[in-house]
Amino acid sequence: MEKTLKEKFSVDIILPNYNKFNFVEEAIDSVVNQTFKNWHMYIIDDNSNDNSWSVIKKFSNLYNVTHVRLNKNMGPSFCRNYGMRISKSKYISFIDSDDTWKSNKLEKQINFMEKNNLDFTYTDYTPFFQTNEKKNYKQRTFLKDAFNFNTFIKNSSINTTTMIIRRSILGTTRFKKIKLMEDYLFKCKLLKKNNIAKKLNDDLALYRILNKSRSSQRLKNIFWLWKINKNYNKLSFFTNLMSIIYITINSIKKYGLK
Repeated sequence: MEKTLKEKFSVDIILPNYNKFNFVEEAIDSVVNQTFKNWHMYIIDDNSNDNSWSVIKKFSNLYNVTHVRLNKNMGPSFCRNYGMRISKSKYISFIDSDDTWKSNKLEKQINFMEKNNLDFTYTDYTPFFQTNEKKNYKQRTFLKDAFNFNTFIKNSSINTTTMIIRRSILGTTRFKKIKLMEDYLFKCKLLKKNNIAKKLNDDLALYRILNKSRSSQRLKNIFWLWKINKNYNKLSFFTNLMSIIYITINSIKKYGLK
Protein backbone atom coordinates (compact mmCIF):
# COMPACT_ATOMS: atom_id res chain seq x y z
CA MET A 1 0.00 0.00 0.00
CA GLU A 2 2.80 2.43 0.95
CA LYS A 3 4.59 1.75 -2.35
CA THR A 4 1.41 2.50 -4.28
CA LEU A 5 1.06 5.88 -2.56
CA LYS A 6 4.67 6.81 -3.28
CA GLU A 7 4.26 5.84 -6.93
CA LYS A 8 1.16 7.97 -7.11
CA PHE A 9 3.11 11.12 -6.26
CA SER A 10 5.03 11.36 -9.50
CA VAL A 11 5.85 15.07 -9.14
CA ASP A 12 6.73 17.05 -6.02
CA ILE A 13 6.07 20.77 -5.83
CA ILE A 14 8.19 22.96 -3.57
CA LEU A 15 6.65 26.24 -2.49
CA PRO A 16 8.75 28.46 -0.20
CA ASN A 17 6.90 31.34 1.47
CA TYR A 18 7.97 34.40 3.40
CA ASN A 19 5.42 37.11 4.22
CA LYS A 20 3.32 36.65 1.08
CA PHE A 21 0.01 36.53 2.96
CA ASN A 22 -1.77 38.44 0.17
CA PHE A 23 -0.73 35.98 -2.56
CA VAL A 24 0.10 32.57 -1.11
CA GLU A 25 -3.47 31.23 -1.17
CA GLU A 26 -3.74 32.00 -4.89
CA ALA A 27 -0.45 30.16 -5.51
CA ILE A 28 -1.58 27.10 -3.51
CA ASP A 29 -5.00 27.07 -5.18
CA SER A 30 -3.33 27.04 -8.60
CA VAL A 31 -1.59 23.78 -7.62
CA VAL A 32 -4.65 22.22 -5.98
CA ASN A 33 -6.68 22.92 -9.13
CA GLN A 34 -4.26 21.16 -11.50
CA THR A 35 -5.83 18.74 -13.96
CA PHE A 36 -2.88 16.40 -13.25
CA LYS A 37 -3.48 14.93 -9.79
CA ASN A 38 -0.36 12.83 -9.12
CA TRP A 39 1.49 15.46 -7.11
CA HIS A 40 2.61 16.22 -3.58
CA MET A 41 3.20 19.79 -2.45
CA TYR A 42 5.72 20.81 0.21
CA ILE A 43 5.00 24.29 1.55
CA ILE A 44 7.95 25.62 3.55
CA ASP A 45 7.06 28.76 5.50
CA ASP A 46 10.22 30.72 6.35
CA ASN A 47 9.01 31.92 9.76
CA SER A 48 6.69 34.54 8.27
CA ASN A 49 5.57 37.31 10.62
CA ASP A 50 2.39 38.14 8.72
CA ASN A 51 -0.75 35.97 8.49
CA SER A 52 0.71 33.53 5.95
CA TRP A 53 0.67 30.54 8.30
CA SER A 54 -3.07 30.88 8.99
CA VAL A 55 -3.68 30.70 5.22
CA ILE A 56 -1.31 27.75 4.74
CA LYS A 57 -2.94 25.79 7.59
CA LYS A 58 -6.27 25.93 5.73
CA PHE A 59 -4.85 23.26 3.40
CA SER A 60 -3.70 20.92 6.19
CA ASN A 61 -6.59 18.51 5.54
CA LEU A 62 -5.25 17.62 2.08
CA TYR A 63 -3.37 14.30 2.11
CA ASN A 64 -0.99 15.44 -0.63
CA VAL A 65 0.10 18.70 1.06
CA THR A 66 2.90 18.79 3.64
CA HIS A 67 3.41 22.13 5.36
CA VAL A 68 6.41 23.02 7.50
CA ARG A 69 6.95 26.21 9.49
CA LEU A 70 10.60 27.02 10.23
CA ASN A 71 11.53 28.24 13.71
CA LYS A 72 13.59 31.09 12.31
CA ASN A 73 14.01 32.87 9.00
CA MET A 74 16.51 30.92 6.87
CA GLY A 75 16.05 32.34 3.35
CA PRO A 76 14.65 30.88 0.09
CA SER A 77 17.67 28.64 -0.61
CA PHE A 78 17.25 26.78 2.68
CA CYS A 79 13.49 26.40 2.09
CA ARG A 80 13.91 24.94 -1.39
CA ASN A 81 16.75 22.65 -0.27
CA TYR A 82 14.67 21.43 2.68
CA GLY A 83 11.76 20.70 0.35
CA MET A 84 14.01 18.77 -2.04
CA ARG A 85 15.47 16.78 0.85
CA ILE A 86 12.12 15.57 2.16
CA SER A 87 10.51 15.07 -1.25
CA LYS A 88 10.44 11.61 -2.87
CA SER A 89 9.08 11.83 -6.41
CA LYS A 90 10.62 11.25 -9.82
CA TYR A 91 10.13 14.91 -10.77
CA ILE A 92 10.63 18.10 -8.76
CA SER A 93 8.93 21.38 -9.62
CA PHE A 94 8.96 24.80 -8.02
CA ILE A 95 6.44 27.60 -7.57
CA ASP A 96 7.02 30.89 -5.77
CA SER A 97 4.36 32.00 -3.31
CA ASP A 98 3.40 35.08 -5.33
CA ASP A 99 3.13 33.28 -8.70
CA THR A 100 0.43 31.05 -10.15
CA TRP A 101 0.13 28.18 -12.63
CA LYS A 102 -2.40 27.60 -15.39
CA SER A 103 -4.55 24.59 -14.46
CA ASN A 104 -3.08 22.27 -17.12
CA LYS A 105 0.61 23.09 -16.47
CA LEU A 106 1.62 19.85 -14.76
CA GLU A 107 -0.38 17.65 -17.11
CA LYS A 108 1.15 19.17 -20.24
CA GLN A 109 4.70 19.43 -18.88
CA ILE A 110 4.92 15.96 -17.30
CA ASN A 111 3.50 14.40 -20.47
CA PHE A 112 6.04 16.38 -22.52
CA MET A 113 8.88 15.09 -20.32
CA GLU A 114 7.68 11.49 -20.30
CA LYS A 115 7.05 11.39 -24.05
CA ASN A 116 10.48 12.85 -24.91
CA ASN A 117 12.48 11.41 -22.00
CA LEU A 118 13.55 14.88 -20.79
CA ASP A 119 15.37 15.76 -17.56
CA PHE A 120 14.95 19.54 -17.35
CA THR A 121 12.09 21.59 -18.82
CA TYR A 122 10.54 25.03 -18.59
CA THR A 123 7.65 26.89 -20.23
CA ASP A 124 6.73 30.36 -21.35
CA TYR A 125 4.85 32.59 -18.91
CA THR A 126 3.05 35.92 -18.62
CA PRO A 127 4.70 38.53 -16.41
CA PHE A 128 2.64 41.23 -14.74
CA PHE A 129 3.41 44.19 -12.51
CA GLN A 130 1.31 44.70 -9.42
CA THR A 131 0.96 47.92 -7.42
CA ASN A 132 -1.57 47.52 -4.59
CA GLU A 133 -4.57 45.95 -6.37
CA LYS A 134 -3.66 47.20 -9.86
CA LYS A 135 -2.27 44.58 -12.26
CA ASN A 136 -0.48 45.49 -15.47
CA TYR A 137 -0.06 42.41 -17.68
CA LYS A 138 2.83 42.28 -20.13
CA GLN A 139 3.03 40.19 -23.31
CA ARG A 140 3.68 36.49 -22.73
CA THR A 141 7.25 35.39 -23.20
CA PHE A 142 8.54 33.60 -26.30
CA LEU A 143 11.70 32.05 -24.92
CA LYS A 144 14.36 30.06 -26.73
CA ASP A 145 13.51 26.39 -27.34
CA ALA A 146 16.49 25.14 -25.34
CA PHE A 147 19.34 26.32 -23.11
CA ASN A 148 22.75 24.94 -22.31
CA PHE A 149 25.20 26.61 -19.94
CA ASN A 150 26.76 28.86 -22.59
CA THR A 151 23.43 30.18 -23.87
CA PHE A 152 21.90 30.52 -20.39
CA ILE A 153 24.63 32.88 -19.12
CA LYS A 154 23.61 35.25 -21.93
CA ASN A 155 19.86 34.87 -21.47
CA SER A 156 18.79 33.71 -18.01
CA SER A 157 15.11 33.59 -18.93
CA ILE A 158 14.17 30.22 -17.42
CA ASN A 159 11.64 31.18 -14.75
CA THR A 160 11.93 29.00 -11.61
CA THR A 161 8.13 28.85 -11.31
CA THR A 162 7.96 27.10 -14.71
CA MET A 163 10.79 24.58 -14.13
CA ILE A 164 10.48 20.83 -13.67
CA ILE A 165 13.58 18.68 -13.21
CA ARG A 166 14.05 14.95 -12.97
CA ARG A 167 15.37 14.09 -9.51
CA SER A 168 18.08 11.85 -10.96
CA ILE A 169 20.00 14.85 -12.42
CA LEU A 170 20.18 16.64 -9.07
CA GLY A 171 23.06 14.74 -7.51
CA THR A 172 24.52 17.06 -4.87
CA THR A 173 23.27 20.22 -6.61
CA ARG A 174 21.49 22.51 -4.16
CA PHE A 175 20.55 26.17 -3.88
CA LYS A 176 23.44 28.13 -2.38
CA LYS A 177 22.70 30.59 0.42
CA ILE A 178 23.55 33.93 -1.20
CA LYS A 179 21.74 37.27 -0.92
CA LEU A 180 20.29 37.39 -4.43
CA MET A 181 19.91 35.30 -7.60
CA GLU A 182 20.37 31.94 -5.89
CA ASP A 183 18.03 30.44 -8.50
CA TYR A 184 20.28 31.69 -11.35
CA LEU A 185 23.26 29.94 -9.74
CA PHE A 186 21.25 26.73 -9.19
CA LYS A 187 20.30 26.59 -12.88
CA CYS A 188 23.89 27.34 -13.90
CA LYS A 189 25.09 24.40 -11.76
CA LEU A 190 22.58 22.02 -13.39
CA LEU A 191 23.46 23.19 -16.90
CA LYS A 192 27.20 23.02 -16.20
CA LYS A 193 26.73 19.26 -15.69
CA ASN A 194 25.95 18.99 -19.44
CA ASN A 195 22.19 19.00 -18.90
CA ILE A 196 20.08 20.69 -21.58
CA ALA A 197 16.92 22.56 -20.58
CA LYS A 198 14.11 22.11 -23.13
CA LYS A 199 11.04 24.31 -23.49
CA LEU A 200 7.45 23.20 -23.71
CA ASN A 201 6.14 25.84 -26.09
CA ASP A 202 3.14 27.00 -24.07
CA ASP A 203 2.30 29.86 -21.72
CA LEU A 204 1.54 28.04 -18.47
CA ALA A 205 2.31 30.43 -15.58
CA LEU A 206 1.74 33.96 -14.31
CA TYR A 207 4.78 35.72 -12.86
CA ARG A 208 4.01 38.58 -10.46
CA ILE A 209 6.49 41.47 -10.20
CA LEU A 210 5.83 43.71 -7.22
CA ASN A 211 6.59 47.35 -7.93
CA LYS A 212 9.24 48.13 -5.33
CA SER A 213 12.03 50.29 -6.75
CA ARG A 214 12.70 48.18 -9.83
CA SER A 215 15.69 50.28 -10.96
CA SER A 216 17.42 49.83 -7.59
CA GLN A 217 16.72 46.06 -7.70
CA ARG A 218 18.12 45.82 -11.22
CA LEU A 219 21.43 47.36 -10.05
CA LYS A 220 21.62 44.87 -7.17
CA ASN A 221 20.95 42.00 -9.60
CA ILE A 222 23.75 43.18 -11.90
CA PHE A 223 26.15 43.29 -8.94
CA TRP A 224 25.22 39.75 -7.85
CA LEU A 225 25.25 38.46 -11.41
CA TRP A 226 28.83 39.70 -11.79
CA LYS A 227 29.80 38.15 -8.45
CA ILE A 228 28.22 34.74 -9.22
CA ASN A 229 29.73 34.63 -12.72
CA LYS A 230 33.16 35.47 -11.36
CA ASN A 231 33.25 33.40 -8.15
CA TYR A 232 31.13 30.35 -9.02
CA ASN A 233 30.86 30.17 -12.81
CA LYS A 234 34.56 31.16 -13.14
CA LEU A 235 33.90 33.32 -16.18
CA SER A 236 36.65 35.52 -17.59
CA PHE A 237 36.25 39.30 -17.29
CA PHE A 238 35.16 39.63 -20.93
CA THR A 239 32.69 36.68 -20.83
CA ASN A 240 31.24 38.04 -17.58
CA LEU A 241 30.78 41.49 -19.12
CA MET A 242 29.04 39.97 -22.16
CA SER A 243 26.81 37.91 -19.85
CA ILE A 244 25.66 41.02 -17.97
CA ILE A 245 25.04 43.02 -21.15
CA TYR A 246 23.02 40.24 -22.83
CA ILE A 247 21.02 39.36 -19.68
CA THR A 248 20.20 43.04 -19.06
CA ILE A 249 19.02 43.50 -22.66
CA ASN A 250 16.84 40.37 -22.46
CA SER A 251 15.37 41.53 -19.15
CA ILE A 252 14.45 44.91 -20.65
CA LYS A 253 12.86 43.15 -23.65
CA LYS A 254 10.68 41.05 -21.31
CA TYR A 255 9.78 43.60 -18.64
CA GLY A 256 10.64 47.04 -20.02
CA LEU A 257 12.66 49.72 -18.23
CA LYS A 258 10.08 50.00 -15.44
